[in-house]
Amino acid sequence: MLGLVLTLIVCMLCCGSLNVLIERVAYRPLRGAPKLAPLITAVGFSFILQNVGLLWRGGSTVGVSDLIHQGDTVFHIGGVPVQRADILSIGTMIPLVILLTWFVGRTRAGKAMRATAQDPEAARLMGINVDNTISLTFLLGGMMAGAAGLVYSLYETTIWYFQGFQAGLIAFTAAVMGGIGNIRGAVLGGLIIGVIQVISDNRIGPQWTAAIVFGYLIVIMVFRPQGLLGEETREAG
Repeated sequence: MLGLVLTLIVCMLCCGSLNVLIERVAYRPLRGAPKLAPLITAVGFSFILQNVGLLWRGGSTVGVSDLIHQGDTVFHIGGVPVQRADILSIGTMIPLVILLTWFVGRTRAGKAMRATAQDPEAARLMGINVDNTISLTFLLGGMMAGAAGLVYSLYETTIWYFQGFQAGLIAFTAAVMGGIGNIRGAVLGGLIIGVIQVISDNRIGPQWTAAIVFGYLIVIMVFRPQGLLGEETREAG
């Protein structure tokens, strides 16, 4: 158990540091550029990371040691088996969400992050170091991604270089569905997507799962554009 915790910390620090480096090299020079430029840069960097993974590990799947015996059933809830992998996912997600929510909502740095997201120029006038605040945001995002990657590899016990793209797409969908900028909304969106995926895989067919997930996202956006737990905002004029 201690080894897994240490591995989790190392993964979070490594991914967080990588994300900060990406922000410093690719995003900071585009701080004043049109909004489309960082979006294209993000797509470009995703392809860079994918191809680095392809060259490093090859295109085939790689097995991960089943350190937690992820398929073992621990108990049942209403006839539904709860396995060790499920407990790992929930047990990692809950404290990380609580810590992240506390940090963003209660700490001085978290308030600076929210102020920068709302109005960078006003935040700068109030004495906030916008560059450092954005780097901190990238650090936290990378750390969460590192934790998710470790949990996912232990859950599935197989990895390949293209997994991050699909997982990132689902994570973005969950954030939009729950409400951009709302941590609890992103968690709710992720849980909803997981339930939809399981039901679709078992009842309809896995070939329809992606279409059903994004169809549900479109329905949410049509009737509640700000997301399930998001708040209505307006663009600054």
